[in-house]
Amino acid sequence: MCVSNFWEKLNKPIKVLAPMEDVTDTVFRQLIAKWAPADVYFTEFTNAEGLGSAGKSKVMYRWKYTEKERPLVAQIWGLDPQMHYKSAKMAEDLGFDGVDINMGCPVKKIVKKGACSALIENPGLAKEIIQATKEGAGKLPVSVKTRIGFRTIQTEEWATFLLQQNLQALTIHGRTSKQDEKPADWSEVAKVVKLKNKISPNTIIIGNGDVRERSEIEDKHKTYGVDGVMVARGILENILIFKEGQNIADLEINKKLEMLTEHINLFTKTWGEGKNFYHLKKYFKIYLKGFENAGSIRGELMKTQNAKEAKDFLKSLRV
Repeated sequence: MCVSNFWEKLNKPIKVLAPMEDVTDTVFRQLIAKWAPADVYFTEFTNAEGLGSAGKSKVMYRWKYTEKERPLVAQIWGLDPQMHYKSAKMAEDLGFDGVDINMGCPVKKIVKKGACSALIENPGLAKEIIQATKEGAGKLPVSVKTRIGFRTIQTEEWATFLLQQNLQALTIHGRTSKQDEKPADWSEVAKVVKLKNKISPNTIIIGNGDVRERSEIEDKHKTYGVDGVMVARGILENILIFKEGQNIADLEINKKLEMLTEHINLFTKTWGEGKNFYHLKKYFKIYLKGFENAGSIRGELMKTQNAKEAKDFLKSLRV
């Protein structure tokens, strides 16, 4: 079957918004797409076994999206190849643009199950999962997001294995699973680029790790040869990071208040009673950068109990 590969049609460096648990939902992605668009968006990572179970409605909210968020990749994780097949088929049926397999998450409770980054030490199962996902995905391109090793750096061995699986894209985070507080090692990411040129020239390589500024995206592309860069926590420091020369900290106070109000309104419209207002509070800090007494303002805002209270408080801050 011929794969319809959107990855190869994008201008480089490709700007990718990372999948972040309980952060990059459809609301957040829609706002990024409006204010400072990425080139590619990922869903929050979603359990393949959950998607294939009778209780799939409990996880399907992670796959809620609008047409504004394209190209959009459905990211899945788990241990059962058959469930990956079913989830990938579901992703194609639901109109996603690609499917990504999470082999990089370092969260202990997940790794203990043998899933995500633990698959680095289980290439046999990893291969079965990739093959099943490709079969289920039909014409959708399949990619993997991973790290340079599990306990120790295994870049060349692990990347070689993955590049032999004929993936359309491969995202490499420059840390091992056990190095979450150490700086990302982009020289290891560069090794993957060299391997790709020998083994699978058509595979798109996306680098990931510690990117905080828009200028770094171009720099990583030129310095390390990656086709694109995935931004995770950097988007929380500057929600406008994908737009050249823009930083939310530099905007006028009223503009930042307007943006946060829009976020609150879209959250309420999208989720209604489906998500507790508490989940919205994690985003408040993003919009308060550059405010005098930002800490105390955020403290007061965090005390609000619903959207109306939050918006009324924001109105009181306008100048």
